[in-house]
Amino acid sequence: MNSRVPVLNPDSTPAMPTKASRARRWVKDGKAIGKCNDLGIYYVQLLVEPSDTKTQPISLGCDPGKNYSGFGVQSSIATLFRGHAVLPFQRVKERLGSARIKNGKVIKNVRGRALQRRARRGRRINRNLPFELRNHRQKRFNNRIKSKLPPSILASRLMEIRIVKELCSIFPVADIVYEVVKADVDLTSGRKGAKSGKGFSPVMAAQYWCMEQLSKFASVTPMCGWQKDGNGTSQIRKYLGLYKDKKNKKNPVPETHAVDGVALAASKFISFKPFATKNSRGHDWQGTVTITDSVFRVITRPAYFRRALHFDNPQSGGIRKRKGGTITPFGCLGARSLGDEASPGVDRGDFSGLIFCFPQLMAVC
Repeated sequence: MNSRVPVLNPDSTPAMPTKASRARRWVKDGKAIGKCNDLGIYYVQLLVEPSDTKTQPISLGCDPGKNYSGFGVQSSIATLFRGHAVLPFQRVKERLGSARIKNGKVIKNVRGRALQRRARRGRRINRNLPFELRNHRQKRFNNRIKSKLPPSILASRLMEIRIVKELCSIFPVADIVYEVVKADVDLTSGRKGAKSGKGFSPVMAAQYWCMEQLSKFASVTPMCGWQKDGNGTSQIRKYLGLYKDKKNKKNPVPETHAVDGVALAASKFISFKPFATKNSRGHDWQGTVTITDSVFRVITRPAYFRRALHFDNPQSGGIRKRKGGTITPFGCLGARSLGDEASPGVDRGDFSGLIFCFPQLMAVC
């Protein structure tokens, strides 16, 4: 694989990528130093001033999705980067405790903040009072005045913005092509073959807000998956001869989502346009672009968990059971000095594990 290595100028501005052999020679001669960014991409930063700072057009394609997103960085002569992002949508959704739909049935997720919120409301409401005097929450009809994004969707969009920011810091990206999703999921569209019910696709939420944020890095061009003028994502992908795996979208390979990112980025160099000559007229592809092998990265958030000292719901009497650590049946914690808690005639000290206290005898399991 003859991949290109990103290059930074001494002032940390991105320059045109170079061949791997030339980058190794620069590092060996002391003209540059090798680094890695947060995406795990190796790049070199020059220690001497370059002979020229001109750059060629480089575009970045972003194919957003519900659980996975694809990214591609393309120039007219080479593919520079391909990325497969595992979005935190489902993980954040489970943490919040929202309802889930499986096989057409609504399965409520009892984990997360929703369960604790319902439990707090239940403890707050005095059911001995008449219904009109109880402390119920306000009815949610037209009282929502804030226009904030749902946490699960916001986490996915922020991750996409972070990835684009990291790519723009090492590549001289001039244009960002963002695929606009128009999912026909319900009867509100008016299409005869639409599914029944009313709803929306999480992919469609906050996509225009995300494009507004991406415009801070470069000019953003929206593009649909299929367009009447023949310049949609799928149409460009088929013209370039790129294979897409539509069956197993979980597979972290370039053929699932990164291929669409490359097709979006390549749309800045080729287009399906009309032509007219003396003897004929019609439409044909114009422009040239070369798709090559490149670095491929699978990007995901670390699976960390929030620290919890106690269980969320208290037991009878309002006592919250401790979560984690070793607790004895007698109320003593493991690796804790007994001190004055020990009875007379019992040895004192620090112990780990379950402690059994007997006169003149300590057994640690």
